[in-house]
Amino acid sequence: MNKVEKTLVIFTPGFAENEADTTCLPMQQTLVRSIKENYPQINIIILSFQYPYFKKTYKWFDTTVISFNGQNKGGISRLLLRRQLHAALRKINASTEIVGLLSFWYGECAAVGQAFAKKHGLKHFCWILGQDAKKENNYPGRLHLKPNDMVAISDFLQSEFEKNHGVRPQYVIPPGVEPKQFGPQPLQKDLDVVAAGSLIPLKQYQIFVEIITELQKKLPSLKALLIGKGPEKEKISALISKYGLEKNILLTGELSYPDTLKWMQRTKLFLHPSSYEGFSGVCLEALYSAAHVISFCKPMRQDISQWHVVQSKVEMIGKAASILGEPVVSYNSVTFCTMGDVAKKMMNLFEAS
Repeated sequence: MNKVEKTLVIFTPGFAENEADTTCLPMQQTLVRSIKENYPQINIIILSFQYPYFKKTYKWFDTTVISFNGQNKGGISRLLLRRQLHAALRKINASTEIVGLLSFWYGECAAVGQAFAKKHGLKHFCWILGQDAKKENNYPGRLHLKPNDMVAISDFLQSEFEKNHGVRPQYVIPPGVEPKQFGPQPLQKDLDVVAAGSLIPLKQYQIFVEIITELQKKLPSLKALLIGKGPEKEKISALISKYGLEKNILLTGELSYPDTLKWMQRTKLFLHPSSYEGFSGVCLEALYSAAHVISFCKPMRQDISQWHVVQSKVEMIGKAASILGEPVVSYNSVTFCTMGDVAKKMMNLFEAS
């Protein structure tokens, strides 16, 4: 068969189940669309291992997605999933020219990508995105990807991976924002504080509530928003009631990606109390939305304008109080990099290697 079409194959644990599903890995969605926009001649096929919870080949905008409904099952189900994935890859390889394989996270996706790449002489890169850099991840000890096969999402993860696994990823490609996804900046910022993310222990949103408690003592009419869903919701709701903050904090639940961006554009301050983070794309979106950001995690060695990194809850309270209490504070839209830049850096790896 004459292979005319050039294809990039992406491996991911999950992906949007349809074009309206904006909450499943929005950063990865934006990257895929940016690659397609900047490299229209490249066909993209996404193999989504665990989610959506159905087996189907479908179109997501102009990209093909094959979902395998793995549901994170082990044992025989996991073995069958591997076989189905390799069968799909063989079919793709027989009908098109694969220019590269890209895995999200150093885990099952990287294992499948590396095995197929090695067997067929293909280029494979693994984008290390967060907790996969931790010592607890046993995939690096089994796969032994070379430094030039690994891309860290931040300087922090590059060093963290080396510390925990003894190998330093050769490349660092941080995330970016897609400016056209943002509407016009509101004339007035009518929200004081916003946080957004999965309501899980790692994100430490109990600290968010405790910080609002302290800020509210000086700013009684303070308005705060916590966007997201997760197992910690009841615990956080109980804390809000305990501290009498029902008029100060609104729990919105999960919102669509566009709606989340609209709220960000209305806020003065974005708090990100997570205890561990590879590189939070939501912080970059807040910066582009002309908000100040305060976090415990510093993703890059360089400082980023309007992003304040603190070491403790007390320091986070002090910095937040300083920003909200200042009569004159500059709220500028900050662009660290765009997702178009990210797409070009990622595709350059395949072209240069």
